[in-house]
Formats: sequence, C-alpha cells, structure tokens
Amino acid sequence: MAAAPGVARSRFVVVGGGIAGVTCAEKLAMEFPSEDIFLMTASPVIKAITNFKQVSKTLEEFDVEEQPSSLLEKRYPNIKVIQSGVKQLKSDDHKIFTEDGKEYIYEKLCLCAGAKPKLIFEGNPYVLGIRDTDSAQAFQKNLAQAERIVVVGNGGIALELVYEIQGCEVIWAIKDKAIGNTFFDAGAAEFLIPKLTAEKRETPIECKRTKYTMEGSEEKERSLAASDKLGSALGPDWHEGLHLKGTKEFCHKVHIEILCEVKKIHLQQEFIQLQRTSLTFPKEEKNVEPDEVLWPVYVELTNGKIYGCDFIVSATGVVPNVKPFLDGNNMRLWTQARQMGWYAAKCMAADTLGESIDMDFSFELFAHVTKFFNYKVVVLGKYNAQGLGLDHELMLRCTKGQEYVKVVMQNGRMMGAVLIGETDLEETFENLILNQMDLSAYGEDLLNPDIDIEDYFD
Repeated sequence: MAAAPGVARSRFVVVGGGIAGVTCAEKLAMEFPSEDIFLMTASPVIKAITNFKQVSKTLEEFDVEEQPSSLLEKRYPNIKVIQSGVKQLKSDDHKIFTEDGKEYIYEKLCLCAGAKPKLIFEGNPYVLGIRDTDSAQAFQKNLAQAERIVVVGNGGIALELVYEIQGCEVIWAIKDKAIGNTFFDAGAAEFLIPKLTAEKRETPIECKRTKYTMEGSEEKERSLAASDKLGSALGPDWHEGLHLKGTKEFCHKVHIEILCEVKKIHLQQEFIQLQRTSLTFPKEEKNVEPDEVLWPVYVELTNGKIYGCDFIVSATGVVPNVKPFLDGNNMRLWTQARQMGWYAAKCMAADTLGESIDMDFSFELFAHVTKFFNYKVVVLGKYNAQGLGLDHELMLRCTKGQEYVKVVMQNGRMMGAVLIGETDLEETFENLILNQMDLSAYGEDLLNPDIDIEDYFD
C-alpha cells in the first residue's frame, strides 16, 4: 500500500543521532542495502565511532567524533538523515510526526532518544547540567569567569570534571563515602585522590575529536539552565579541546564533602536576608572560617554546611528522553550504547527476514574501558561484588601512583575485577571470569607481581 502524497515511507526508522542510533542505522544499512533507512535527529551533527578496537572478546575501545550528517549519508547512500525532532508517535498506526510538520510511516522503529541531565533544581539560572556540546561550551564560558564552583554528583561526568578543572576552587558534594562509587570501592578512590592535589597537571592526551560548527545556525547561546532541545550526549573525551580554567593561577584545588546532598540553593539577596553564615574554602583539615566574600549563589548541604560559589554543576545522572514516545540497570555507558544499537538492528533484521537470533556475546559479561584522572580504567563482571552478598572475598594489589588491581572472588572463581593503570591484565581476567576456572590453588599468587599470570591462563 503506497503512502499518501507528502507522506514518506520506510521499512526502518531510527530516532536519535547518538552512538546507539547511528550504530543501529549503519547496521541496518549494511543488512538491507536496497532499503532506505530513515535516521531522525534534532541536531545537525551526529555521533560517529572512529578508531574502533576490539581489545578482547567483550572489551572495546573507540573514539567518539561529531560529524556532519552528510558524511554518514556519503558512507551509506541508503541512510537518509531527517534533521527534525519528533513531535508525536502513533505506534498503533506505525506513524511518526516530526516538528517540521512532516509525517512518516514505518514498518519497524528503533528509539535511541538518549537522555537529558537530571538537574537538582529545575529552572535555576545558576544550576548547569552537562550533557551535550552546547552545555559543555556554556560551562566552559562560565568557568572562565569563576573563582569557585560546586559540583554535585559522583558519576563519570563528575569524576572527569573535577580532575580537568584548573584555576578554580571546587567544592565536590557526594552522597557516598568515597568518590567514584559507581565504578570503584573506597580503596580505588584513595588510590585516585592524590591526583586531585597534584601541583602540576599531567600532559593531556591529544584530542582526537573534531568539533563541527554549522554556518548560519540561528541557535543562540544557551542559558545556564538546561534547554529542552538537547543534542546527543558527549563522547568519553568530551573535555578534550575545551579550556576548563577559572580565574586563578593554581592547578587543582578540590575539597570533597562526603555523605551529603544539596538541601537548598539560595540566591545572593535571599542569603543576605537570611543572615546565615557561609564557609571559606577548607585548607587542609583545619577548621573552616566564615566567608566574607559575597557570592552569586549559595549551596546549603544536608550536613549543615553552606558554601558560596559562582555556579553549580549538577552531575547527578540523566533522565531518559521518553517523551513523546511513552506516557510514563544499564549504566548508559558508551560501550553499551554501541552494543545496544548494533544488537537492536540485528534483531530488527532477523525479524524482518524471519530468522532466529541468539543473545550477542557482548551481553555475556559486563566490560567497560575508560579513563579517569589520566589513568586507564577497566571494569569487568561483578566488579563491585554486585549481587554476591557477603559470600565473596577481595584480592588487592596496589602500587601508589602506578596501578590498582582488585579482583572479586567467590568459591575460588573470579567474578569481577577493577584495573586502574597499565596493568595488561584485562584479557587474562576476562577469560578467567568467562570460563569460571577454579583458582583456589593459586591463592594470593594470582596477583603476585613477580609472577606473569598471562603465561598460565592465555
């Protein structure tokens, strides 16, 4: 049945120009070279994977690069990029209506709409969420005029942020006992903390990501508050190429407030009227003193402390973009986005062709490689003993400033691992977790640095 005049039809429609959406569209384009694949995105640029490297069976390394959508169409002539947001989805009728007034009919649909920052307070001009390129540039612009900021949150963005900022005091408020609770235990956190007090910053890795700007764009600079029209999420190297420096001349100056959250935010005039007392930036472990400086905004923490600052970064996670698709624990990591986009396309293709499909190998073991505080970080399996209760033991190896190795063992078998630094153990440990070999006989020698365990288990 032909589509009505002015209505476009495609067997496959993918919504979202991020890693998952682009990967899904690319896979479908390869599987069905004679079919037009519609990729809908509100942004003029898409996120593409470059320098892909399969480190091991489940570990992947790649760069994320912003590219004009025309490059994707050039690589895959049957991908048609539709630059418009989605206004309405009528799933029963298999119809999508875009914000530019057009209508599309599809047979199969993949939604990869991403997420937006979870702001601690909506609508406050001094609260900034970092999610896409525009919000990162807004952060850079405001940081350039800042003497002190408050960072709230303990995930990947917060970890990268506090390490990259120079020339600005940072009050880091986290609800956990230790930094990086999503990825690390307290031991790994202690291994990383010295990097926050280093006098000199290490030479950053060369930027591999290209930023494309579109001439004639009517989009103006965003306000500090989050916009409703967010672009695709930033890549794992989002801070590369940005000048994240405040008004001061020191390197790192970070104070961590643990086991607390934001209770209230006070604007300057309101705070003056309350006649409350804010605190200066803590020096070492000495008692902090009242702050005589007037700040644009004040953050009251649940531990009773109040700090003034120039603005607040809300890095407390993201909220999935379910509207207009829904009326109502993946960790949302880059490797998972690529895998899920690829697997979604595989399932769509199999269903279209009437073929069966097996679970992809990448879902057999959780594996992620990233970088924090200029260290390579690999997490494998149940790296924080997730779901193991008390029936497990930990084995550790740590060389200060060089490497941190933790393995999670249960009944003599390796269940998970955290590797920080250039350990070269990821492939060996991945195999040990997958094959569930009984390692009881090796005892503590499993992490003995004088024994090359790769020779045993390759």
